[in-house]
Amino acid sequence: MDAALKKAIAELPRLTVLQLRAKYAEAHGEPTRAANKGWLVRRIAWRLQANAAGGLTERALRRAAELANDADLRLNPPRGRAAASDAAEPVVRTLPFAADARLPPPGTILTRAYKGTVVRVQVLTAGFEYDGEAYPSLSAVAKAVTGSHVNGFHFFRLGPKGTP
Repeated sequence: MDAALKKAIAELPRLTVLQLRAKYAEAHGEPTRAANKGWLVRRIAWRLQANAAGGLTERALRRAAELANDADLRLNPPRGRAAASDAAEPVVRTLPFAADARLPPPGTILTRAYKGTVVRVQVLTAGFEYDGEAYPSLSAVAKAVTGSHVNGFHFFRLGPKGTP
């Protein structure tokens, strides 16, 4: 390694991230969005040394091209995409757990006195109705009433197996 290359590599840690990004673009021929100074210093130093040594051998370049061609193969389909045959048949799933035993049956009206008013909540098959609006949980109703997070079961004083 010649003196000029050693000096160029020794100066890299003293540069700012913006200056290192410019050096990276100059050395690699493409910009980077990286902001990790240590990573930028190592990548630039590697490229400077590779350029000074003449780069990779022809054999290494051929092997890299072979590996890159094999990398296009996918063993699994991408996540989030359903196959065309699956789109025709809707998937029906059941919940792996039963409804909470503390909840009374749908149609029940829960009442609770709170700050001089009576709060009335109707239990629905999928949620709760309070003040003309549907809520997904008792905690959501309790938050709407109090303005802060409160455990819905504690707020409505529901004990074990739906008994008050």
